[in-house]
Amino acid sequence: MPSWLPRTPVQRWVEGGFATAIVGGLIYTMGFLVTQGYLPQPYFYDPTDTWMDWFNTSLWARDQGAYDTWATIYPPISFVFLRLFGLEACHAGADGGSVRDCDWLAVGTLHAFYIIDVVLIAWTFYKLDRRTALPRALALGAGLPMLYGLDRGNLVIVTFAFFVLAHGILLRSARLRWLAAGIAINFKIYLIASIFPYLLRRRWRWFEGAVLATVAVYVATWGILGIGSPLQIIDNVKDFTGIYQAVNFLDLWYAGTYGPALSLLSGGQITIVGLLGSGMLETLLRVLPLALLGVQATIALAAGAAWLRPERVPMFRLVGLATAFALITSEAGGYTQTMVLFFALFERWQGIGRRWAIVACYILCLPFDVILYRIPPLTRESFLGGAPQVLEYAAGWGPLLRPGIIMSIPFALACVTIRQVWLDARAHGLGNRRRFADFGEPAATAAPI
Repeated sequence: MPSWLPRTPVQRWVEGGFATAIVGGLIYTMGFLVTQGYLPQPYFYDPTDTWMDWFNTSLWARDQGAYDTWATIYPPISFVFLRLFGLEACHAGADGGSVRDCDWLAVGTLHAFYIIDVVLIAWTFYKLDRRTALPRALALGAGLPMLYGLDRGNLVIVTFAFFVLAHGILLRSARLRWLAAGIAINFKIYLIASIFPYLLRRRWRWFEGAVLATVAVYVATWGILGIGSPLQIIDNVKDFTGIYQAVNFLDLWYAGTYGPALSLLSGGQITIVGLLGSGMLETLLRVLPLALLGVQATIALAAGAAWLRPERVPMFRLVGLATAFALITSEAGGYTQTMVLFFALFERWQGIGRRWAIVACYILCLPFDVILYRIPPLTRESFLGGAPQVLEYAAGWGPLLRPGIIMSIPFALACVTIRQVWLDARAHGLGNRRRFADFGEPAATAAPI
């Protein structure tokens, strides 16, 4: 059997089939853009807004009111970075749309980091397992979450590179990994969760180094920017909490949690009640929060199991579970799935839980949606098409099912973790702790898959 093919026929068909579908979806997307002038569903519904996460933030990077007026919760590094990789002449008296047309350095930087992400993904998966590297790298690098983040111009594209370097297998230097972790956390605060699993493995020095690097990066960028004190960020976070309220199906377009759906369902709109029925509506309002609590509790139990028998749980899974816990707890955008999918795709094709996690990753990377009902056509200016376009969109099942699939990944892997620890403790005794190396995982690296 060629060394680049997955080991079993079922695995070859499943992973190869999904990867082929994702590549086909990419080809379809590019063809749709050329012929229709905008990206198809489920990409962002407003084609005028391409890359605007980047350029709206870039404008505030040059405004001293970013924390007082805009009330941002971003640490200073985002604004320092956007100042550094942007043309000042393009920002004088401009709005986000006009800056986008002028600032070639910013556009080039965004796409350069996307290419870096793809290279890091491919290199990592190749080093882990050549037999699964191609389909998994294609799925994550060319799949919907990564390309959606690129379309939005979100700094998750930049953050992902440092996240991979911090917790992946490419960097050997602990100090460089600490620095990468500190940079990633400063770009996206919720990634602070990713360093706590090192405590479960008793890697105190690694945790301390990552915390110190995080603080050092924050202080340095705060000094450069001159604004963004801890008190300003804390106050803005308090004000931001609970501020989001969904008002229609467009707010569910690419959500990563059921938070927007619950907001919409609890509003009791006539359209929603008529579509689902009052009984179904009440059931969802009860079941969805309970499902979230169930997944959170299962991850917490898995963390406890890992604390008891840390040598039995690979480091990459613990980082993935901690990151997933943070992301399913707060709505940070669907493109943040990339952090969870990356580590879930480290898993072996083995057992029900791990196989489902891998399949779920592929499903989430598919750039398709299943139509629920049609939305009246919208006429919008398309940035990529360069002209007004009549948009044909529909409310799909994807926004309703995708958060559940996202939650199912950490739930499945948490259950695998609990079962592994239980079986090991039953066979060897709870107090019979063995060395990490017994499971092929030196403390400084991730486990082989």
